[in-house]
Amino acid sequence: MNKKIKFSKGIHTAFDYLLENHEEFFVIGQGLWSPWYVGETMKDLDKKYGKKRVIDTPVSELAVTGATIGAAITGFKPLVVHPRVDFMLLAVDQIVTQAAKWRHMFGNNSSAPATFRAIINRGGEQGAQHSQSLHSWFAHIPGLKVVMPYDANDARDLLISSVLADDPVVFMDDRWLYDEEFIDKGLKLIDLKDVKPKIIQEGKDITIVGVGFTVKKIMDCKQELSVLNIDPEIIDLRLLNPIDYSSIINSVKKTKRLVVVDGDWSSCGLASEIITSVVESVNPQDLISKPKRVTLVDAPAPTSKYLENDYYISTENIIDAIKEIF
Repeated sequence: MNKKIKFSKGIHTAFDYLLENHEEFFVIGQGLWSPWYVGETMKDLDKKYGKKRVIDTPVSELAVTGATIGAAITGFKPLVVHPRVDFMLLAVDQIVTQAAKWRHMFGNNSSAPATFRAIINRGGEQGAQHSQSLHSWFAHIPGLKVVMPYDANDARDLLISSVLADDPVVFMDDRWLYDEEFIDKGLKLIDLKDVKPKIIQEGKDITIVGVGFTVKKIMDCKQELSVLNIDPEIIDLRLLNPIDYSSIINSVKKTKRLVVVDGDWSSCGLASEIITSVVESVNPQDLISKPKRVTLVDAPAPTSKYLENDYYISTENIIDAIKEIF
């Protein structure tokens, strides 16, 4: 029987590996000793490795991010945890204006290889200020790599890769995935430079691209698509900046249809970027129908549970979009 691993355990295993094997690595941020803040992703690591390497801090996103970037510049491999990506915006100047530009400003003679772990919280009637993702924002910035895993193996392996990379990385993980279980394929050390979109199911009728939690929503559609006699090719983006489009383009040339599912807003979003890049690279005859995107509506997240049911992407939304282009 194949051993399974939870998404949250994948992240925990990555931290355990890094703390065990890299003395220059430490973690800093809010609520690192509290499972309420970070779930089970950092459980008891402070007890195992000490509170000088797993550092719980006062609530100051600006201070902890600045300390992380400063440590990275001086030779450490630090990671700062932002339990809600919404409030990481308080430190966006340091991330976007300083860390992302550091190598460029110093002529490739110095870098700031900090990792910014941004946790996405959704649902639960948390409202507009606690339910954002904002991954398209960070993916827009040259000099920032942006990682967003879907399965537990990538959560573990890509977190390790992010910390060991030579450049600053925004690593985004979604709480909605924490309890999802996946077949454990064993730890694999990967250079982040080699990470490309992953075809997680081959098919011939349509290419469906997702990222993070939206990949799970796509996978949840498989049975209904089978009933409709639609054989999808499903691609997990994994790395949002930079994106290697070759596998997506080749897939679309084969299936001649494209749907992109992104748990962010439509306006200036990741889905638009993927569709545009594909359309720029294929001939008109390579497409049977116009590409389609499935995203959040361009509105802040509601507080009402009933409105949330309409706001967040459902399998029905994805199926309807697919039906429209057949």
